[in-house]
Amino acid sequence: MKKIVNIIYILTVLMVVSSCKSALEAPTKSSLDESVIFSTPSLAEGAVAGIFHSFGETNSYRGRFLVYYGINTDAEVYNTLKSVDDDKAKLSNYNTNVANGQMNTSDNAWAKFYEAIERANLAIRGLRAYGKVESNAQLAQTLGEILTLRAVIYNDLIKGWGDVPARFEPITTETAYLPRNDRDVIYKQLLADLDEAANYLPWPNENALTSKVERISKAFAKGLRARLALAAGGYAQHLDGTVHLSTDPDLARDKMYAIAKKECLDIIGSGKLKLLGFEEVFRKLNEEGGAAGLESMWEIPFSEGRGRVIFDLGVRHTTIDKYTGQNKGGTNGPNPIMLYEYDVDDVRRDVTVVPYEWTNGIQVPSALGRLYFGKYRYEWMKRKVTSTNDDGLNWMYMRYSDILLMAAEAINELDGPAAAAPYLKQVRDRAFPTNPAKVTAFMAAATASKPTFFDAIVNERALEFTGEMLRKADLIRWNLLNTKLTEAKDKLRQLENRQGKYANLPAKIYYRTAADGETVQIYGLKFGDTDAAGAALGYTSNKTWTMVSSGDTKTFWDALFVKDPNAQQVWPIWQVFLDSSNGLLNNANLGL
Repeated sequence: MKKIVNIIYILTVLMVVSSCKSALEAPTKSSLDESVIFSTPSLAEGAVAGIFHSFGETNSYRGRFLVYYGINTDAEVYNTLKSVDDDKAKLSNYNTNVANGQMNTSDNAWAKFYEAIERANLAIRGLRAYGKVESNAQLAQTLGEILTLRAVIYNDLIKGWGDVPARFEPITTETAYLPRNDRDVIYKQLLADLDEAANYLPWPNENALTSKVERISKAFAKGLRARLALAAGGYAQHLDGTVHLSTDPDLARDKMYAIAKKECLDIIGSGKLKLLGFEEVFRKLNEEGGAAGLESMWEIPFSEGRGRVIFDLGVRHTTIDKYTGQNKGGTNGPNPIMLYEYDVDDVRRDVTVVPYEWTNGIQVPSALGRLYFGKYRYEWMKRKVTSTNDDGLNWMYMRYSDILLMAAEAINELDGPAAAAPYLKQVRDRAFPTNPAKVTAFMAAATASKPTFFDAIVNERALEFTGEMLRKADLIRWNLLNTKLTEAKDKLRQLENRQGKYANLPAKIYYRTAADGETVQIYGLKFGDTDAAGAALGYTSNKTWTMVSSGDTKTFWDALFVKDPNAQQVWPIWQVFLDSSNGLLNNANLGL
């Protein structure tokens, strides 16, 4: 099914048409005339590829946003974060400057997101004017897909920068410069757009396009609407710099929970998606064979020469070997405490947290302060990556377990834990396929009250989604960012010093290479393991299991955040865009 996207510039042409339309008008209309393009399904389809092109640009999702947004939480960290003054580390440690060397360029994610929005705005205007979507199902589907893609981009703009300029019409001379808008304005527009889009879109596998996981379906539009509703009804750092709930009655929490509940139950009730085995989900992603109608709901499509998913977020290969032609991986990884947050019978741990890297085709233990997201692996791919800069793996933007957990969260708030329990239990059952008794005990404790159920959801989302960059936005909307980061800092200190619940963990790990000549076998990574038992195994090697390494400028826990995370929940608008804003943009909300 890969790849639907080649570089298509049709919307670049449309920008010219939009600004210079009179020059193209003639008695016989050109095939590039806006009225022809957006009334012809095969031509209008090019608008989708034009938007995807902006996703894959060098400094867009591909090499900036997916790498740096969402890092440094209680679940995920920048793997060399202890160099706190490095521009890359500053993107993660809540102390970013407006001149950040990774982002302060005219072609970075901020610019590419607005480029995609302009392309979407042009297409939406054209489809509404010429598409006759009320009677043409193909053009209606294209409109629904583009409305949803625009919502994806605004979702990530808000996550990255907070209150941003709202552009829902093509640029004119009067609107060339815009100030920040309160995000509530944007949320309300997006919630309306996604409600409309769902009416135009088929469910997964209802037609040829929605059989592809890279294309938008009704299920994803509804799932994104649920995600946006929970964000809109949650906490955030607003234009005044303070963290609070929205004061707009249209975005009241109970109303937003009701939207999330409805959309999630619609998806669940459709029967169009299902949970797979946890490892199977990510094997299918890495094998690039995931079909629509399984667990993956939508993936950002990257061609083989674009995208840096394993390159930055996967298990590191320090050398070229039979699995990969590039020695990359591991820019980011799990927070070390995550290795010890999973129950011993939880199948998610060994898929999510990998304590080794590959060198010369052999797995070698890494370090406690340098773990890897096991959800993205060269060794699980069916093709060998040959590019020096990209791997081409899709980014899984949403999966069905998120729908179940959002449903559980919303229903708990509205109807209580008993009504919400079945949705959480499905995720928990999948995590403990060999020990249902533990699921029963867990659910009994979780459903004791609404607060205990909420706490269970908070913890479950970390266990389920580590490495998928959902955690930071979750913590912000729950008003738990500072709380959970402070807890993580204390846990990291205790883990390094073998204190508290970590007191009896062994100081070392003991390891050997298995009979297959490449797989490492490690003892010492679980509660109950001891140095005495490890030494008695007779393994060929051992090493001290620590976060300390040479050249550290700060301890791991002190580098997690440099200042109060709530003071900089979002990135500043970069200087290059401030300078070109005609004085309308600023970072006053961040005190910059």
